[in-house]
Amino acid sequence: MRIAALLLIRRNRARPRRNRLQSPTQSFSAHLTTMATPSPIITERLHLREWKEADREPYAEMNADPMVMRFFAGVMPREASDRELDGWQAGFDARGWSNWAVETRETARFIGFVGLSIPKRALPFMPCVELGYRLARAHWGKGYATEAAKAALQVGFEHLGLEEIVSFTPLVNLPSRAVMERVGMTNANEDFDHPHPGLPQGSALKRMCLYRLSRDTWLRHCDACA
Repeated sequence: MRIAALLLIRRNRARPRRNRLQSPTQSFSAHLTTMATPSPIITERLHLREWKEADREPYAEMNADPMVMRFFAGVMPREASDRELDGWQAGFDARGWSNWAVETRETARFIGFVGLSIPKRALPFMPCVELGYRLARAHWGKGYATEAAKAALQVGFEHLGLEEIVSFTPLVNLPSRAVMERVGMTNANEDFDHPHPGLPQGSALKRMCLYRLSRDTWLRHCDACA
């Protein structure tokens, strides 16, 4: 699906960027500081944008929902939710891209986040850029996560020039894995134990599966759908 965000990206960039990640094992910190994305990003039904103060309350409510957080170490206190939001926005300030706040175009209502980030904890496949998403329960089952994730991947591959994007989740998180598969990611069969201290050995949430998607695969898929 060639999303509406593509047209907006092309209008906003003056020239193609030459900085590009060459491989997931190559150091790329210097590249990340020079990348920037267009804002906002518009899809058929959604608006992906930077964060604002009014997002704090609905974001905290989402992070305090046990159903939303059932595949995480636990629900998130308000202070932790605010710190996470500040961290996402800090990514925009530092490198021009991060996890976007997502709202519906019809209502302008905040529904969660989708985007790209650099994992904070040491993981066996680092360095990498991760596709992440979390939506409020009222907005599940509508295809929003898939629609916004495709927009984030398009920015990552076609605007930032990333060579690969990964995503990971507990093995038991079938809904999240389904989104990864719908956007074209493939299970790398590189399961690992997540080092989060809130996930003890023996927890069903500690064992993670890793999905990968290369830029070449993304572009071939887009060409086939064009």
